[in-house]
Amino acid sequence: MAVKKTDKPASFEVAIEQLEQIVQQLEKGELPLADALTAFKDGVELSQFCQKTLVEAEQTVAKMMTETGEVPLDEVKA
Repeated sequence: MAVKKTDKPASFEVAIEQLEQIVQQLEKGELPLADALTAFKDGVELSQFCQKTLVEAEQTVAKMMTETGEVPLDEVKA
């Protein structure tokens, strides 16, 4: 059975868990084609949600570091 998709995950952690479930289902290769396509689409949306959440978190940390006088993350030399 395919993972039920909600409009927006409750959190980053919930989205990752749902994404992992979808990956497991797709890796098994047992879903009918229509269900596999729906699961893949849901996985892409969850991936985009997670990416956006991570970018926002990075921006928040960078802003906090700048406000406290720390070096912004994008200026740190490796």
